[in-house]
Amino acid sequence: MRIIGLMSGTSVDGNDAELTEISGENYGVSVELIEGVTHPYPEDVRSKILAVCANQPITLAQLAELDDAIAHHFIQAIRALDIDLATVDLIGSHGQTLYHRPPQLNSPQLNQLGHTMQFGRGDLIACATGCTTVSNFRVADIALGGQGAPLVPIIDACLLSQPHHSVAVQNIGGIGNVTYLPAWNKQGTPPTEVIGWDTGPGNALIDWAVTNLSKGQQTYDRNGEWAAQGTPYQPLVDQWLAQPFFQLPPPKSTGRELFGASYAEQCWQEGQADDLSRADYLATLTDFTAATIELSYRQFFDNMPTEILIGGGGSRNLYLMNRLQKRLPESTVKTTDDRQVDGEMKEAIAFAILAYWRWHNIPGNLPSVTGAARPCLLGEIWQP
Repeated sequence: MRIIGLMSGTSVDGNDAELTEISGENYGVSVELIEGVTHPYPEDVRSKILAVCANQPITLAQLAELDDAIAHHFIQAIRALDIDLATVDLIGSHGQTLYHRPPQLNSPQLNQLGHTMQFGRGDLIACATGCTTVSNFRVADIALGGQGAPLVPIIDACLLSQPHHSVAVQNIGGIGNVTYLPAWNKQGTPPTEVIGWDTGPGNALIDWAVTNLSKGQQTYDRNGEWAAQGTPYQPLVDQWLAQPFFQLPPPKSTGRELFGASYAEQCWQEGQADDLSRADYLATLTDFTAATIELSYRQFFDNMPTEILIGGGGSRNLYLMNRLQKRLPESTVKTTDDRQVDGEMKEAIAFAILAYWRWHNIPGNLPSVTGAARPCLLGEIWQP
């Protein structure tokens, strides 16, 4: 099947759209990336998304308009692929997360389920493109008591498992998440030893700092060049690692509700109190992301993986990659590109595969990762 995958993550930098050819039965999928683009958000749409994520007030009418605007931007990303949509069998759209609340396991409230909101209407995408569209992937897992996140680990298992050694696949988008893959020959269903969870902030805090320090002239630290001019301040990293989220055992998930603008502002004030230069502050913030990943691995992996594969925008930050290798010397740190899986498009590819599984009535969640009561079908199907 020819399937378009659509993804916009917590970095809110734009929509990834890719066209894939997917074949195979059950979890033995084969994927060929035909074409991919990243379509940046207009600044007004991006600023509205970030404002909602930062809990700024918005009317219901404005929220509906934002939902429409996000959907139209996904449609523009599809058109930017410049392909004949009559040749497309299916679209899988993650949407744009505006709110995510993990299950409240220790809450005295009667309703302890999580809640999640992804905007970018699947119905509108289907009607505008004439292509059957699958969207709203996370809610079925949440209804079964799961986190609804991360959903990519089952894809990582199918695409990146190695037959003779363990692998950790670390995505570094706005938020970081990890998948631990035991050795597996990709026969049958993914092993129950596959685990995964959100590790904490990825690029979100770094991007916020760069945007503010450059007065909007930059929105990210290209190749980590700015941070590389500084020196990490370990006492501040240790202080930030005391955040309770890092001590929670998996399954766990997070988002801008915790590691958003208010948290970034607090980190900046604490950096000012320690009289750090701008370069030293960015080096410290970047090393903090690396430190959260290291802490997560050392706390919750029984054994350190032989190989760590990095995907997402963080894989292009050379300073961050160097800090990860320094902190995890017993593992070899590479990018998913080294295993022929495009690091920038990996999550868009994942939602194309999840749409493929939904169409074929194959469960798309891993209860060992999300904590759901059982495997289930993910996504709602919208006909044009």
